Parts: sequence; C-alpha cells; structure tokens
Amino acid sequence: MSVDASFAVLAEPTRRKILDRLRGSERSVGELAEELAISQPAVSKHLKVLREAGFVVSRVSAQRRIYRIQPLPLQAVDAWLAPYRRLWNDHLDALERHLDTMED
Repeated sequence: MSVDASFAVLAEPTRRKILDRLRGSERSVGELAEELAISQPAVSKHLKVLREAGFVVSRVSAQRRIYRIQPLPLQAVDAWLAPYRRLWNDHLDALERHLDTMED
C-alpha cells in the first residue's frame, strides 16, 4: 500500500480512534463500539477499511471477531515521517542552543 493510500485511510478520525484503542490490546467490535460510543455497524465499516488497508487483522473467537493492529503499514508511514521528525529535532536543537547562549 502506498503512503498516500495509508494517509487516506488514517484521515478518518474514527479510524484513528480505533487504532488508538487497539494499541493497548485486542478488542472485539462490540468492545470498540461501546468504548467509542458508536454503533457496531459503523465500527465494522471502519474496521473493514482498516483491514483491507492492512492496518488490522482479525481472528475468530466463538461468535466474535477480535481485532489487533498490524504494524507494517504504520512503519511505512513512520518511514515517510522520519525526515520531518529529523527536521523538527534539528529546529529544537537550534532553539536549545539559542536559549543556552541567552543564559550566558
């Protein structure tokens, strides 16, 4: 999946909230619906998009589907963000150096 497609999937706030909940542990559709205070069909719709994009995987447990994060697509987004993170860190380092000279 391309980084552009990953960002399109992650642009939806509810999907990001779902990923936030799954970051801690696996969850069923019902658990996610309750935690997010949205309908089970809405959660299922978002999970389908996340699953098709590779962000989550599921397993069957009795009559429930249990979802968990699949980190590989997030690693691609992280790799795209890496140069920007370095830029941000460089600016913070420059600010720290500037503040240090002001103290002297």
